[in-house]
This record gives sequence, C-alpha cells and structure tokens, in this order.
Amino acid sequence: FFQKTLTAVKNWFTLFGWSTGQNPISIPHSLRRDLCKVHMNSSQEKASKQKLGKDNKTIYEMLSHLSGQYLPGITSKQSLPLDSAERMRQLHRECSALLALLKNKGAYLPHVMPEFLLEPDAYKQWINVQTIQEVRMGDTFSDKNLFILEDSVFETISKRAWTDVLLQIYKVFVLSHVSSRNIPDLSLESKQNIPRFKSEPLSSNIYSPHERTILTWLNKNYEKNRRTVWKNCQKGEVPPKRWIVNFDRDLLDGLVLAAQLAAYCPHLIATHFVRMYTNPRTPAQLLHNCLILVNAMRAVSLAIDIKV
Repeated sequence: FFQKTLTAVKNWFTLFGWSTGQNPISIPHSLRRDLCKVHMNSSQEKASKQKLGKDNKTIYEMLSHLSGQYLPGITSKQSLPLDSAERMRQLHRECSALLALLKNKGAYLPHVMPEFLLEPDAYKQWINVQTIQEVRMGDTFSDKNLFILEDSVFETISKRAWTDVLLQIYKVFVLSHVSSRNIPDLSLESKQNIPRFKSEPLSSNIYSPHERTILTWLNKNYEKNRRTVWKNCQKGEVPPKRWIVNFDRDLLDGLVLAAQLAAYCPHLIATHFVRMYTNPRTPAQLLHNCLILVNAMRAVSLAIDIKV
C-alpha cells in the first residue's frame, strides 16, 4: 500500500508540481539532492550540470508554483556555504522552516523531523554535532528529539518523511482549493434522498471538508447520470443507487468515475461507457470496466499517467 501511495505521489508531482511542465522526481533522492546547491567554480558547475541536469529544481520552486510563495528568506537559486558543517546547519534550518510553514497551513507532520529530510551524509553530520553538544552540556539523549538511525533505517524513514511532506503539500495547497462554491447545486437531500456530507471541520476524523465536498460531487453526478449513461448498456441493467462514502472501495468498479467523466464528455457514453458491466462481480469484470475508463480518459487527452 505504501509503495502504491509513493508511486501515485511521485507521478502527480512529476506531472503537476512545477510551473514549467513535467519534472521527473524520485523520492527521496532527487528532492534531497536538489536542496544541496552550493557555490561552485566553473569546472565544478559544468560537472554538476552534466551529472544532475540543467533543470534540477528544488521543493521551494514547487511551493512557489503551488502556493504562490517562497519560504521566508529563501530564494529558488539560493546557494549554500562551502563549509560542510555550516551547509548542514543551513539545510537543517531551511527544512525546519519548511515544516513550520506547512504546519501553520494545517499540515499534520508531528512525526517528521527536519533531519529526516537531509542527505545521509548531512544527517550523520547533524547527529555528530548534536551528540558533541549534548556531551559538553551533560544532557542525555532522552532530553532531546535525537534519533540515531542506521543507514538502511534512515533511508526508509527519509523516504516515508518526504512522501508525507508531499502529501501534506497537496493537502494544504492543492486540495484546499476545492470549494462547494465552485460546484453548483451540491444539495442531494430533496431530489434523491441521499444525505449530503457535512462540511464542518470536526464532522469527520478521516476526511477534510474539501474531501467531503468531492464526495458530495461524486454522489451528485453519479445519481444524476447513471440512468443516462447506462440506459442502453450492453452488459446489464442501469446500476442501482448507491451512497459513495470513500475514495477506494466505492470507486473500484469504475462506474462512479465514468459517471463523472460522462457529465463533462457525454460523447464518450456511446463509444466507451455502454460496454461497461453495470453490476460487476468478478475481478475480470472490474478490470474490464477500469480498462474502458482508462481508454476513455486517454481519448480526451487527460494528462494523467495511469497504469493498469
């Protein structure tokens, strides 16, 4: 599950996270690497460009594109000190500022320490510096949030930390744009007797108000379009009413997403959606529906990297 989540995050930010178009990323390697820009002489800069490419962009440029702001005091082309210890300290300060900004915007990242976002060598140097300081001050490790991790464990923790940071960036800067004001007539009670999701922040401990707005939109379009889309279906009757309450199990058969797409691209009904199973029962029938849905999305050139 975690690997599928990581792949989805990597694909989304590769495609949509940058102002200049697609920018392939790897989690955590390219994100950590591109933070470590330093002053270079001409020969070093040439060698670096050959190794990393000319367009290695930092997460701060991603934040600027998605939120319209940089971290205070940090620019996209900011260089780091040549001294390795000072460079490590500045990187740690920048990562701390990044996490503080996200938390102030509503991100939930209590388990992510700034040092988890550093390169492995910088992390080791950070641990050494903190250990020396604690010995000099007579502190114990339990007095501070100091985690001494083996190399393999650090890589696992760093990958998880960067994945969670990107998920929270999506939550606070992308998902936050979803609003019921942008979707007319989301009320379902009076017409189809399907309850609307409450938008109050504390009405769910799973989904945010923005996610519940999307669930209401899914319910509205499915109930509105299911009879139209599948009135001439080839593999069953019109699908029954349903209440869509989550983003995984209720979307598995492809019918709900097909109803959304048909609402905006009705010409796909006759060419694609009439061939879907309206009451799929086997894995093969579920796959059949999803293949049709993916082909329909590709037919209208939706720039989403979906692999079935």
